[in-house]
Amino acid sequence: QVQLGESGGGWVQAGGSLRLSCTASGRTFSTLSNYAMAWFRQAPGKEREFVGTIVWSSGTTKYADSVKGRITISRDSAKNTVWLQMNSLKLEDSAIYYCAAGAPPFLSMHRQNAYDYWGQGTQVTVSS
Repeated sequence: QVQLGESGGGWVQAGGSLRLSCTASGRTFSTLSNYAMAWFRQAPGKEREFVGTIVWSSGTTKYADSVKGRITISRDSAKNTVWLQMNSLKLEDSAIYYCAAGAPPFLSMHRQNAYDYWGQGTQVTVSS
């Protein structure tokens, strides 16, 4: 089993920045070539949506169009930790942000069901 724990959520004014982190513990599959850790988010009344992902072995990232240019995902292999740096935050970025881990096919990296393990989520609130 893989346990994921997110932190770093909170309240921020529009235009501000926030950095979330997610640490994996337990059995990890980071030796798999397509092992990836991703971020999804879910706003009230909306479906959970893909934010971005990072392939552990190569550091290759993939971002949703809605956040591209405003976020950066990075990882520290030694710490089994992935970060989500969010800049120029907008009101519509308010959501619960979830960390996920798995070994998804490249073309499916944006799909929720491609990830096997999920964190509990951390709330991000952007206010005007």
